[in-house]
Amino acid sequence: MDETFLEQAWDDLLSREPERIESRFKSLDEKSQKTVVEHLNAMVTESGWHPVQVISAQKALNILSKLGL
Repeated sequence: MDETFLEQAWDDLLSREPERIESRFKSLDEKSQKTVVEHLNAMVTESGWHPVQVISAQKALNILSKLGL
């Protein structure tokens, strides 16, 4: 995958903006969606992440959970 695409995708997913998070997530294929959810879970449960990243990852998980995704 193109590095710029990945940067933009993660910018959207960690934006804390429900519309951006939902739109980006829905644009991904099923395998990529699973990878994203796994990575977001790792960000909120594993040490070593910056506190702001943890907050953003948790916000994304909360939004995705409310959408049933």
